[in-house]
Amino acid sequence: MVLRCTSLDCLKLNSGGLQKHLFPLCAAGQLVFEEFLRSEYSEENLLFWLACENYKTIARETERVTAAKRIYAEFVQVDATRQINIDCVTREEISETLSQPGPNCFDRAQKLIYGLMENDCYPRFLKSEIYQALLEYQLSRTLS
Repeated sequence: MVLRCTSLDCLKLNSGGLQKHLFPLCAAGQLVFEEFLRSEYSEENLLFWLACENYKTIARETERVTAAKRIYAEFVQVDATRQINIDCVTREEISETLSQPGPNCFDRAQKLIYGLMENDCYPRFLKSEIYQALLEYQLSRTLS
């Protein structure tokens, strides 16, 4: 996996936390985080979070219904291919809104998954070899 980041600040994720890392300002950081999650068999968290961010931008109701059903089938329903770890109440709330999903129907689940990433996955990521190696590489390029 070859990643190029245009600035060292992009990789210094400690300062901006997970939120800075998840926004398009740092595509390389997001890719590295996704690769780390994949190595821990938990990339569904990031993929769900990104799908929800994209879902919120859908204006047309028919497209939103289709997208909501796809997100539900892929991430939310029990035994989904990339099932996320959320409580049954949240899962049921989403299920009940699928016929007429609003732009915020996944907000509660998205917030839960974000918290899981921020408090569990992200601290491990910052200590991981993949992150440290990329940070070291970028630092050496900056100094030379």
